[in-house]
Amino acid sequence: MASIAPSSLLSLNANQVCIVKRHTFQSTVPVRTPNTKLPRLLISCSSATTDNTSLLDQDPHSHLFQNTPPIHITPSFSVEEDSEIDLDTPTDGFSSIPDAINDIQQGKLVIVVDDEDRENEGDLIMAASLATPEAMAFIVRHGTGIVCVSMKGEDLERLDLPLMVSSKENEEKLCTAFTVSVDAKEGTSTGVSAKDRTKTVLSLASPDSKPGDFNRPGHIFPLKYREGGVLKRAGHTEASVDLAVLAGLPPVGVLCEIVDESDGSMARLPKLREFAKMEGLKIISIADLVRYRRKRDKLVERASIARLPLKWGNVNAYCYRSLLDGMEHIAMVKGDIGDGQDILVRVHSECLTGDIFGSARCDCGNQLALSMEMIEKAGRGVLVYLRGHEGRGIGLGHKLRAYNLQDNGRDTVEANEELGMPVDSREYGIGAQILRDLGVRSMRLMTNNPAKYLGLKGYGLSVVGRVPLLTPITSENRRYLETKRTKMGHVYGAEFNGRLNNSA
Repeated sequence: MASIAPSSLLSLNANQVCIVKRHTFQSTVPVRTPNTKLPRLLISCSSATTDNTSLLDQDPHSHLFQNTPPIHITPSFSVEEDSEIDLDTPTDGFSSIPDAINDIQQGKLVIVVDDEDRENEGDLIMAASLATPEAMAFIVRHGTGIVCVSMKGEDLERLDLPLMVSSKENEEKLCTAFTVSVDAKEGTSTGVSAKDRTKTVLSLASPDSKPGDFNRPGHIFPLKYREGGVLKRAGHTEASVDLAVLAGLPPVGVLCEIVDESDGSMARLPKLREFAKMEGLKIISIADLVRYRRKRDKLVERASIARLPLKWGNVNAYCYRSLLDGMEHIAMVKGDIGDGQDILVRVHSECLTGDIFGSARCDCGNQLALSMEMIEKAGRGVLVYLRGHEGRGIGLGHKLRAYNLQDNGRDTVEANEELGMPVDSREYGIGAQILRDLGVRSMRLMTNNPAKYLGLKGYGLSVVGRVPLLTPITSENRRYLETKRTKMGHVYGAEFNGRLNNSA
């Protein structure tokens, strides 16, 4: 296929397409071009204005929404205006993270459940430094019998406990990092009794232990914790260490999968809840632990600042680097943030096909342009551009695969699900921390998405209003917009909904 120079993209006529190809799959992405005729939509949620003139008679990347009327603010979805979203509030049916931390501090067991997209199983977890024979007997009685101890890499190196197989050779479903198994040399007999296993666990948790204190192999299975914990890998290994650290204890945890006593299979959530109630144990989800940590941990650092002249006007560009994965994000700041009150804000998820190549499959590029236009008109505002959100978090390759499924009749939600991908896996904690670092305290949020509203509101930020982003409806994006409304809860307003229905 002939290559197309970036500078020539805007010279394509309305019938041409950009073919994106990688390895064994490809997807056709219609490109928004200067000659494309689209109806103009005026940005309003209260008046039924009709304008039959064409919108894109000029370069779509220069003043796309030149005639945008004054910014219109809508109520904050169905959330009460003065309400605060508490990220510490547990998911329905689960205990709170602070309650679980309190039990861990007291040497009690808690049940930790992972995500449905992973194993959807529950582990009995406790702090290794507080292990007792009684707790170990309970673990062995109700678990698989494979008792693991999660540890940081530096402690495993100190004790000369190498991985059982290298990361490249690891064929375990979730790449759990097992080391060689061990028994404590002193104070044990066969190593398999509850008393012996407890001795081994306590020895592993002790900062004074040495490599020569253990026999290899043994009956306890150390696991290597991934630095960053559940923020990097949402697994039981990381959850057990994170809970111990949050409880102020050594970073070593005990974990064992819970068995359904009726058939010997791994216990799933309904059985786990019954078991927790019967035994008086707290049950928490790793997803709640992730939210708890995201609220408290520093996720980004400011890397650099520069003046940036854009086609909409001059802004200051702030680069932020993620402390979790090194990903760099950018914030465009217009005007003086001042006291941080009543700031016009857009938190925009990266969309290469829409933002850069002008794909007509989605409304991302139009929303980006409209947001910058509104901020320029207001003379004061912030646009945070979050990278790593491609395809609502599934990545560029999977997004193109989803496009192929959409061409075969699936909608955007069904396509993700058929690929085994989450419908929307985006997190907004980094965006919230960027806004707080910039001095934003209360904002008028430019979005149609209630999840984004709720995702930002729990980080000490007040959302005082919502500014809708209503962009052109086309034959290419109509079903996409309708699916976001009916299946993902996006709010457009009655007038736009009517236009959406009439365009079918």
